[in-house]
Amino acid sequence: MSRSAHPAGPRHADVLPEGHYAAPPADLNALDERVWSRTVSRGANGVVSVGGVDVKQLAREHGTPAYVLDESDFRARCRAWKQAFGPDADVFYAGKAFLSRAVVRWLDEEGLHLDVCSEGELATALSAGMPAERIALHGNNKSAREIERAVRAGVGRIVLDSFHEIVRVAGIAERLGTRQRVQIRVTVGVEAHTHEFIATAHEDQKFGIALADGQAAEAVRRALKLDSLELIGIHSHIGSQIFDTSGFEVAAHRVVGLLREIRDEHGVELPEIDLGGGLGIAYTPDDDPREPDRIAVALNDIVTRECEAAGLAVPRISVEPGRAIVGPTAFTLYEVGTIKPLKGLRTYVSVDGGMSDNIRTALYDARYSVSLVSRSSTAPPMLSRVVGKHCESGDIVVRDAFLPEDLAPGDLIAVPATGAYCRSMASNYNHALRPPVVAVNDGASREIVRRETEEDLLRLDIG
Repeated sequence: MSRSAHPAGPRHADVLPEGHYAAPPADLNALDERVWSRTVSRGANGVVSVGGVDVKQLAREHGTPAYVLDESDFRARCRAWKQAFGPDADVFYAGKAFLSRAVVRWLDEEGLHLDVCSEGELATALSAGMPAERIALHGNNKSAREIERAVRAGVGRIVLDSFHEIVRVAGIAERLGTRQRVQIRVTVGVEAHTHEFIATAHEDQKFGIALADGQAAEAVRRALKLDSLELIGIHSHIGSQIFDTSGFEVAAHRVVGLLREIRDEHGVELPEIDLGGGLGIAYTPDDDPREPDRIAVALNDIVTRECEAAGLAVPRISVEPGRAIVGPTAFTLYEVGTIKPLKGLRTYVSVDGGMSDNIRTALYDARYSVSLVSRSSTAPPMLSRVVGKHCESGDIVVRDAFLPEDLAPGDLIAVPATGAYCRSMASNYNHALRPPVVAVNDGASREIVRRETEEDLLRLDIG
């Protein structure tokens, strides 16, 4: 359903006729494994646990709202991606999805690479011990300071995003007396079937250098002429929350076509190709993402076929899953505050968080599911809208869901699949304090990012 925008924000209420919604699930107590992390289960007492720790204990020890991250599931997904692509490919975790020093250490221990897109992400990676040669720096407007820090650290690659950046990186590398490995990000004219704001490969957007009208080929010419740059490959990213590989097939065809042109013009076969990330996850049971092994087979087959047709050696492939690794590994735990039934419409369930800890529903019209997790219930389902406590009518966490009719203030509910972009995009709107990230594993929990305090908030306000 399309929604018209108003300058002041989302359209008010979106009232739809009764019966418009899909039927409620047969069992409100069931936890669909497609949207919950792998160690989540509901005990005989009805309380949900993760990593051997129940949510009531987590709420007592860490408060609500809180992001709860299943460490063993995160590590298992890292291993699955690495094993799927094998030793002849590189898996770069996209740090923008969620990054902390604990996560960096897990990535290092599991043998993944890391891509960062700001000085802050780079600082986090380096401070946690990620080897610089396994770091890639992205971004459409990298500052001279960011570039110099990356070059001095010895990052494995910088992804060039503009003609200005070719000169900027080359100049800094030359001044520092080094030769920097780089890739050129190209926009290949493929628009992923996704939200307009997160589709990135069509030409009318800020990222990359267009393949159309020869701009990417000219960028290659300029990079190859500069002794302080080592051009190792081409980078492409076609969007986010993608469920099939058809878009990658078109993108790979066009990128390999550029590699063929480079060989024919310069006598150089670039050794790497980065197909980016963007593979989707299940936010609701209706979503059907592919497993890493199927993705790996499909992408390898696509690149191999295209290279064979072009008479090129198959380059080393890189991919950049972020959401696909961390997204399913976490849920956000809330306490119910107020409940407002609107006869003939729905029931509004207010929680102690909202758009400050999950902006995606308001920003992208993202869909989530939600469950009562502090107990089980045999009550009939009620059509609900889970909303936050912020001073915005568009402060919606889950737009439409079914929760039990006996839901009451003080109950704990949880929204799964919030590991990606929720803490990363969290804000202090209404001077809310950002929640902690609680890692759970083997019956123990610990905060890897602590809850903000009023002192944190006021420390930056110098008056």
